[in-house]
Amino acid sequence: MDSKRAFTPEQLHYLRLLSKQYPTVQAAGTEIIRLKAVLNLPKPTEHFMSDIHGEHEAFLHILNSGSGEVKEKLEELFGNTMTQRDRSDLATLIYYPGSKLALAADETEDLEEWYRLTIHRLVDMCRYVSTKHTRRKVRSLMVPDYEQILDELIHLAEEGGSRRDQYENIISTIIQIGQAADIIKALCSLIKSLVVDHLHIVGDIFDRGPRADIIMDSLMSAQSVDIQWGNHDVLWMGAASGSRTLVATVLSNSIRYNNLDVIETGYGISLRPLSIFANEVYKDCDTQQFQVKLTGPDADQYTEKDKLLSARMNKAITIILFKLEGQKVLRHPEFGMDDRLLLDKINYEDRTLTIGGKVYEMLDCDFPTVDPKNPYELTEEESHVINQLTDSFCNSEKLQRHIRFLYSKGSLYKTFNGNLLFHGCIPMGADGSLLSFTIGGKERSGKEFLDYAEKTARKAYYDKRGSQERQFGMDFLWWLWCGRNSPIYGRDRMTTFERRFIADESTWTEPKNAYYTYYQDPAVCDMLLKEFGLEGPHCHIINGHVPVRTKKGESPIKGGGKLLVIDGGFSRAYQPTSGIAGYTLIYNSRHYRIVSHQPFAGKWNAVHKNDDIRNESEVFEKLETRMHISQTDEGAALQTQVDDLLMLLEAYRSGAVAEDHKS
Repeated sequence: MDSKRAFTPEQLHYLRLLSKQYPTVQAAGTEIIRLKAVLNLPKPTEHFMSDIHGEHEAFLHILNSGSGEVKEKLEELFGNTMTQRDRSDLATLIYYPGSKLALAADETEDLEEWYRLTIHRLVDMCRYVSTKHTRRKVRSLMVPDYEQILDELIHLAEEGGSRRDQYENIISTIIQIGQAADIIKALCSLIKSLVVDHLHIVGDIFDRGPRADIIMDSLMSAQSVDIQWGNHDVLWMGAASGSRTLVATVLSNSIRYNNLDVIETGYGISLRPLSIFANEVYKDCDTQQFQVKLTGPDADQYTEKDKLLSARMNKAITIILFKLEGQKVLRHPEFGMDDRLLLDKINYEDRTLTIGGKVYEMLDCDFPTVDPKNPYELTEEESHVINQLTDSFCNSEKLQRHIRFLYSKGSLYKTFNGNLLFHGCIPMGADGSLLSFTIGGKERSGKEFLDYAEKTARKAYYDKRGSQERQFGMDFLWWLWCGRNSPIYGRDRMTTFERRFIADESTWTEPKNAYYTYYQDPAVCDMLLKEFGLEGPHCHIINGHVPVRTKKGESPIKGGGKLLVIDGGFSRAYQPTSGIAGYTLIYNSRHYRIVSHQPFAGKWNAVHKNDDIRNESEVFEKLETRMHISQTDEGAALQTQVDDLLMLLEAYRSGAVAEDHKS
């Protein structure tokens, strides 16, 4: 009886293509052995961060430290052989090698001996943290210029005799030829890459803090990263796509919170057109409600003239914003936001505003550019200004590079190794069912709606300029930013208008979607996970967006441990509410660990005083056995490769595909 396997024409076509890469039985077999070895390695460490909000110094410190993973490895390796002070010094060197090396050069008496001892310790650390990786993977993470030297150091260090002498000679030569500092930097980079394998950013890189552009530069150099868009991210994505409404929103937010460094210094966008317009048109207007929030060490440097100009600019761009938002609401009744049309509800004679049938006194209705008969139409000057500013956003090369990266590495949600990651919520109705939206001509909910929303969000940037598809995509990004029950906003309404003009704070409320009530129920969490194809004891929902009020006793662990809120709390504006600087998450081969962070004292203190971020770590879920790569998403993909190569071996041995020993 013939036991030979019968291959389909499609399989034979694929196997012949695969044979170009693995032309012999030996080549295919060698790759199978390599992949099987990888599958048996421990699962690499994942690091989750969220709601960074432009706080680049705190972000870089937590990124460099791996939320305490680097220091923990140092404790494990050197806890009995180094003082705590020396371990802290070494940790800070790994975080900030350039700054720490400069400090050592100024303060160390015997710099060559310091170099020698430091390289020894760093090589030992590299060996210790490389055990979860193949040698090929370790080499791939090395600085290319020093790959051969680092590989030699790491693998010679564990040997004795003449090989040990060779190891010492290499270090001596490195120091003699003046390459010690560069080698130390390369070792520090390698350690950080080995300690944390993959980074998840669960939304909101932009706004509030000073330099989101520095954060984006860092993410673009990360070895492995994914991003789930937050509402503040889609805001900037829309501005870079050419949405005048979202450009006005970005500027209104940035001016109000005196956060213009990222606009002017980071992205080279000039606000001169707005300042000239505001000084001319709003010079005699009441701007009391548009005073800029001046905080931080530079607050005293602003003159009264500076403050007045900022208030005028703030009011000018905000009025433009309210007009453009109104145009969107009128253009898209399917957004269901007619109640946000407020400029036409103003009674200028008695300075009142009618909302929901109730009349409120206005704090300010001095609007020189608003025509009560056509309140949502821009004046010719306003149109000229916002067009100039939008062109500047579209022509900022650095901003466009960052937004392309956000699109390439980002999505509205992601499933990864059994976890569902998203920034805001899965919109739910008051009865606990998945909320349906009829946007785009079809009723959708849950995963189907998020898939549609992501596809539409991409149209805003990638469809042809001037096309209806691109315009709808930009309008939809605005809806994602602030629309009723948007999955990344998660509230009924954004009450910016009321906060500016009405003293009655009851009008300021922004009710949360029902998701934020139901997510306390483990059964609801399981239902949501199943909606995205996930089931099992170690599956979780991981999201940010809403700060955890730790000082009021709120826990980031919800739904019986099925859901984790890791709002980073990086923004100083949110820290009085949360009581801490938020949470990050570590998921390695043995457990999930949530880390709470105290506010960061700054890079200078870290470098000069070894002042690390104080944090508390809690292992809240242990795995029954150590998890291996074979149990991960990467493992499933590798196993598919193994199966394909086994089929190729079978084809070679049966003669269905011929080997090519000449390749």
